[in-house]
Amino acid sequence: MPDTHVHRAHHFQDLGKQVHAERLGMWLFLGTEVLLFAGLFVGYSFYRTLYPHAFAEASHHLDTPFGTLETFDLITSSLAMALGIHFTRTGRRRLSVAAVALTILMGLAFLGMHSVEYRHEYLEGMLPGQYYHFAELPLAGASLFFTMYFLMTGLHSLHVIAGVGVLTYLCVRTYRGAYSPAYQTPLELGGLYWHLVDMIWIFLYPLLYLI
Repeated sequence: MPDTHVHRAHHFQDLGKQVHAERLGMWLFLGTEVLLFAGLFVGYSFYRTLYPHAFAEASHHLDTPFGTLETFDLITSSLAMALGIHFTRTGRRRLSVAAVALTILMGLAFLGMHSVEYRHEYLEGMLPGQYYHFAELPLAGASLFFTMYFLMTGLHSLHVIAGVGVLTYLCVRTYRGAYSPAYQTPLELGGLYWHLVDMIWIFLYPLLYLI
């Protein structure tokens, strides 16, 4: 049997109980994240019922091909992350490092693409609230759409940044041999967080780009 004592914190009776506690804590945290975005989804839905035409017209001015590319990027990054965990479980550390590093690069690529979008919207005047001055769409409610757009995508981008930071730490730890087939729970939990970030975008993409 592999020696798992080195991974066990002193206040846990055995590694199995520690892993259970770690996973439970992560799922509770992810639940609070879902509640946070659920509130934004409800707010978006309410305002969309008030201004259906303005929301639809404003959505048409977003860069749908760019949003589609961002979606493909994030979904593929989730696959890379899952492979990274699989490679650690099967003892292939170098492949695991490469897969997690690819996930990080794809997260950075998403942020870069979204920054290009933000720049375009800033230059066009598609800004939230009182800063909205997009002459092509003077409809009442259009500024509210972009308020929700920047709030929801901005908060999501902050989660992507946090995810990239966490995965960078885990990638370094994986490279140093901290995780093995005997214990890879931190890598699994980092993967869960990254999958949540991707799942939220899968909801944001159709709500904002495809309505």
